[in-house]
Amino acid sequence: MSENLPHLRLVAGDAVNAPTAPGTTPAFRTSWTADELMAMTFPPTRWAVPGVIAEGLNLLAGPPKVGKSWLSLGVAVAVAGGGKALEAIDVEPGPVLYLALEDTARRLQNRMGKILSGQPAPKDLTLATTCPTLPQGGEEAIARWLERHPGARMVVIDVFAKVRGTPPPGLSAYDADYTAMGHAKRLADTHGVAVVLVHHVRKMGSDDFLEQVSGTNGLAGAADATLVLKRARGTADGVLHVTGRDVEEAEYAMAFQPATGAWHLLDGPPEDHNLSETRAAIVRHVRAHPNSTPKAIADATGISYDNVRKTCPRMAADGQLCGDADGRYRLPGTQGHDGVPAVPTVPEHAPTCADTNIEEGQAPLSAVPAVPARKENLPS
Repeated sequence: MSENLPHLRLVAGDAVNAPTAPGTTPAFRTSWTADELMAMTFPPTRWAVPGVIAEGLNLLAGPPKVGKSWLSLGVAVAVAGGGKALEAIDVEPGPVLYLALEDTARRLQNRMGKILSGQPAPKDLTLATTCPTLPQGGEEAIARWLERHPGARMVVIDVFAKVRGTPPPGLSAYDADYTAMGHAKRLADTHGVAVVLVHHVRKMGSDDFLEQVSGTNGLAGAADATLVLKRARGTADGVLHVTGRDVEEAEYAMAFQPATGAWHLLDGPPEDHNLSETRAAIVRHVRAHPNSTPKAIADATGISYDNVRKTCPRMAADGQLCGDADGRYRLPGTQGHDGVPAVPTVPEHAPTCADTNIEEGQAPLSAVPAVPARKENLPS
């Protein structure tokens, strides 16, 4: 790799830039006959965070000040160091690029200090606080970094609004959003890496978490996966909604720890953590031990038998438990042995990444303007 490629390094809250010649993007095959396609052998999907963040374009949205930056920075630290993401999921280590475009070096250092809690900082985490917009050189600059780090696992852009650029004239709002996302998706598809765009949700609520993403449906439509983080003001617990092409749609209970700036993935679904302590303990036991009697629940949880005996029928009346004629309880919709995993599982359906022996198998994007060659203001 040429030594005149730009470096991304953090210096006094700014990215030090080095001019470079425009690079080249490999051409990928995008059409096959049906028998050719079925004969191809694809490598497994690469996961930044197994079951939650896969290779491709990921949109992480949430209200302002809800903790999106803490979550994305914590995940970046874990992936770069090969630790546990969300304090629960083992991740494979690899280089990570984190663009903290609303922060300064001082604020990043303070946040990193909290998250690391005395542990050494990962050398494979690169941070920068400036980057050109994607249409005006940012896509090229990030591509250069990815070329120098072929084992990279993730790129985080916090926030997307800082790099989306001005839409071409004459586009509808939907087309403008979809086109803006196209630059980031091209990076993800070309390099087989997870690109996470941090974004906001609209002020008006909605029952569908996808409709809460600020902007048109073009944003969520262009993303391979959408994650929405929600947390009530003044509370530590939150819910991470996840849906996408290569991830199973799910809701995960989360807890924020202000002392360390860490988001922690809680055991069980969000409903458990909206219950009283007694009801939550009963649900956890019944999930692990379906068809339990109140006596068995009391013995296992330490809750008094009289309390369990009275609470279980009330929970059944509220739809939180199902009881049978013998006085045994299970969760609704289970058959006596169903359970909820403590951490997300990786979907087993066919991946959509490239064939390592042929060409990349991604569908072409619609009408993304060419990126002009620029030698200035590239992050290094």
